[in-house]
Amino acid sequence: MSSPSNLQRENLDQEHNLTKTLITIFSIIFLEFLIMGISLGIIPLYVHDTLKFSNVIVGLVIGLQYAATLLTRHFAGKMADTKGGKKSVIMGIYLSAFSGFFCLASYWLEITPTLSLISLCLGRILLGIGESYLVIGIFAWGFSLVSSKNVGKVMVWNGMGMYGGMACGAPLGIWLTSAFSLPIAFSGIIIFPALSYVAMSFLKSVPIPMNVPRLPFYKAVHLVWQSGSGLALASIGFGGIASFITLYFIQRSWEGASLALTAFGAGYIVMRLFFAHFPDKFGGARVAMVSLLIEIVGQLLIWKAPNAFAGIAGAGLTGIGMSLVFPSFGLIAVKKVTTENRGMAMAAYNAFFDLGVGLTAPVAGLVAGSGNYSNIYILGAVAAALSALLAYFEYKKGIAEERQTEPKLA
Repeated sequence: MSSPSNLQRENLDQEHNLTKTLITIFSIIFLEFLIMGISLGIIPLYVHDTLKFSNVIVGLVIGLQYAATLLTRHFAGKMADTKGGKKSVIMGIYLSAFSGFFCLASYWLEITPTLSLISLCLGRILLGIGESYLVIGIFAWGFSLVSSKNVGKVMVWNGMGMYGGMACGAPLGIWLTSAFSLPIAFSGIIIFPALSYVAMSFLKSVPIPMNVPRLPFYKAVHLVWQSGSGLALASIGFGGIASFITLYFIQRSWEGASLALTAFGAGYIVMRLFFAHFPDKFGGARVAMVSLLIEIVGQLLIWKAPNAFAGIAGAGLTGIGMSLVFPSFGLIAVKKVTTENRGMAMAAYNAFFDLGVGLTAPVAGLVAGSGNYSNIYILGAVAAALSALLAYFEYKKGIAEERQTEPKLA
């Protein structure tokens, strides 16, 4: 029998291993979304001002990545569940790095805008596919490395990496372009995935369960569609900020557009660090409802912002609101599948995020028309309100299920 000191040592070792695993997961995701943020920080202006294409084309170029991600979630989920999360992550790293070469080629073909745009679109597609494999792979790998009670923490740290990387990537891309050149910024898309590959070596390999019934993608979608729809609607607010906040600030003659994405990421991460336990403590549906109300306020503030400070504050509130939406709806989703099929469940769940963000860019381009960028953020507010309604339905469903399981008095 272990002595108290030995038990304490074992617990400390377990906590140390968990912390190491979570930080490594965060690092890999952060670096992937850092290169996505670099793209979002420089591509809208590059397509609109340098290549001289319309806002609709800007939206389509941004949305291509998310469309590619959406269309490959099924394959990523299947690889993660059948061949292991590690192989899926490696595939994602290679594809993401390769996308940077097409971005560089776009710059070299700048004298021929159509060819330049085609090369850029190919890079966006490869980055989207790479993100699909890497994210689902790291989710599946992370779930298999931790105990069932820490699954929520894997989602929390993944989310911090996603939005933290996106928030840091946008200003980094703008700075690299202004301080050095556009090719240097595009080169970062090639270099940073190599660092992800190094970080990956700190995660243990895990055996793949054999002879386990696998969940088809369409069944996973059927199981998580309500949670996924709530996530998709909530993500429209983020999509509007990511795709058009730079052009919105330029239209208003404001400075600090990159700070809006930074404020979003900061609000998102602060909430994750200090309130990540809320979904487990108060219930996913209840936390989602409150979070979405905050997101609505943030979107409305950007819509009616009288100055840059208000716009940045609105982006920060949107980040605070969105922070716990992913794990709140996500916990509801993963509880509906077995442990061995969580990779496919997360593939289906994340596909709704892709759908929401991917559709936001072209739809927002249409809503903005010739330059009414403020309309994008009223769209985000309405979408968040619909998401809150879905969260309310989940809340009512949970109460009904609790009443059915309560022992009846004779």
